[in-house]
Amino acid sequence: MAKLETSYEIWLKEEGIPVVQGYGVEDVTGLSLKAWPRTGGKGTYIDLKGMEGFTGMYVGEILPGGALNPENHLYEELIYILKGVGATEIWSAGDEQRKMHFEWQQGSLFAIPLNTRHRMINGSKEPVFFLAVTSAPLMIDLLHNMRFVMDSDYKFADRFDAEHNYFVPRNSRRESDGFVNWETNFIADARAALVDPSEAKGFGVKITSFDMGGSTLVGHIAEWPVGRYHKAHFHQGGAILLILRSQGYTLMWPPEAGLRPYRNGNGAKIVRVNWREGSVLSPPSGWFHQHFNIGKEPARQLAFRYSGRSGKYLLGCWRAINKEGVRTSTREGGTLIEYPDEDPQMRRDFEAAIKQAGVPMEMPEFEYVDW
Repeated sequence: MAKLETSYEIWLKEEGIPVVQGYGVEDVTGLSLKAWPRTGGKGTYIDLKGMEGFTGMYVGEILPGGALNPENHLYEELIYILKGVGATEIWSAGDEQRKMHFEWQQGSLFAIPLNTRHRMINGSKEPVFFLAVTSAPLMIDLLHNMRFVMDSDYKFADRFDAEHNYFVPRNSRRESDGFVNWETNFIADARAALVDPSEAKGFGVKITSFDMGGSTLVGHIAEWPVGRYHKAHFHQGGAILLILRSQGYTLMWPPEAGLRPYRNGNGAKIVRVNWREGSVLSPPSGWFHQHFNIGKEPARQLAFRYSGRSGKYLLGCWRAINKEGVRTSTREGGTLIEYPDEDPQMRRDFEAAIKQAGVPMEMPEFEYVDW
């Protein structure tokens, strides 16, 4: 019996560019991109196991001095500039006289407001590379009518109405459910943006969530020091992690392997993804995952996800699996493994890895619970 494909999977094939799969990609800037007639540039789709039809992702290229074709779509999109400088034109259907223009550089992050017309322009003699994360799988599978998805004239004025300061960086931050949430439609350089302390996620960890473009597709920037690692946790699938700085590895394992997979004899079920600047990975739904920095500088990652407990516009299916939240211990019904409850082999392997890398051990001491 032939495998039944989703509308999104069928569309990916029709796009005529490569689709990369797996648990992660070591360097998205090193992928082989192909000419993409629909956009007028080059591209490759990335469809990792943990994305699970919640999120879509692709890497695009704009040739030197060139521009992409104008487009619009009924799915949300966040864009991160991997390399290059340029600008984006944006306007609503039937409102081209109020076309807006904003510039970006390497490290810039911004949202494309829902169904706005937009065109990306390369302002240099070098190619531009960018990573885009979208809600296309959800919308295309629900509507399964590409003409409607890509050719609607509806104007979502509540999200974008050509406000003159729409893409001016803002510093509107508020605390919600233990996270600091930053509402802005443009981040000039996510690699250098201020991040706020979030010790509940690990020793020295800093995390700032962000809302952009009135979307349910949001994210956060996380950073943690040299010689340290995060606490393990799990959440709904669809989250995508892009590494902005340092190098290390992430361990991912399914729930049936338990809180202490090595001790339970389930070490073979652990998936290890090595990362460095430009890597992407996506943990599947319900899989514990834990991030280890073995580089010589603070690690920083950019996470794309749906809004759950702390965002402005909540997506119920994202919130459903998260129970009491990723900041709440498994002892209290949450999804976070406290350091004393983790598998001791995690720390032993980390100590060996940073020793080999010539990095000092900076993890504070703690006693493991014997259970």
